[in-house]
Amino acid sequence: MHILITGATGATGILLTGQLLARGHRVTAVVRSGEKLSPLAGYGENLIILEKEILAMDREELGAILENCDGAASCLGHNLTLKGLFGPPRRLVTEAARLVCTAGQTPLRDRPFKFVLMNTTGNRNRRERETAYGPGDRLVIGLLRLLLPAQADNEEAALFLQRSYSDPGSPVEWVAVRPDTLIDEAEATPREIVPSPLRSPLFRPGKTSRINVAAFMADLLEDEALWKEWSGKMPVIYNRNA
Repeated sequence: MHILITGATGATGILLTGQLLARGHRVTAVVRSGEKLSPLAGYGENLIILEKEILAMDREELGAILENCDGAASCLGHNLTLKGLFGPPRRLVTEAARLVCTAGQTPLRDRPFKFVLMNTTGNRNRRERETAYGPGDRLVIGLLRLLLPAQADNEEAALFLQRSYSDPGSPVEWVAVRPDTLIDEAEATPREIVPSPLRSPLFRPGKTSRINVAAFMADLLEDEALWKEWSGKMPVIYNRNA
């Protein structure tokens, strides 16, 4: 399997890259600088580093790369700095998802293109009646949507996938993975995957280790039965008993 990853040098992206490589798959990482991927250099030709701004690529250029890929994963996010939160590109996650999914529809592809988006429990699935989001959550998330471009970007990315690729026979199949409060752990631990949040993401949040998110995203891309279970959905992942 060959997977393209955007955001591969981020805290979760580098773990997903490592997970796929350790399982014997090939990865093309689109990154601004490949220096942070140097710990993975031992995987040799299975790791292809493309030092480019993803939004600086056009559909034809990216499509030529994706012809040899089975799918893609996005671990993109906004840096927690003033420039990262408020500077351009304000719709990095959404526009990158749009570009990758569009370019992934290559003429020679004989099956749907797989796309996994790392999202957040701070984004309510608008198509489901998710009861964990009380009035306080909706109020605060609404304010964040107005004040923080990153919040609106995460929401728009998931909405783009729902609106564009939810019909039967769609050329793109997708899963939007929603972790709760992210923490760092050295190894994967037991996890719980559910269709919707079990608790308030703001006032009673759970915990999700980045390595568990990476392992679940890799499992989705690798396991056809798991993919069919969650395709077109927005599963929430928690560390078990967290």
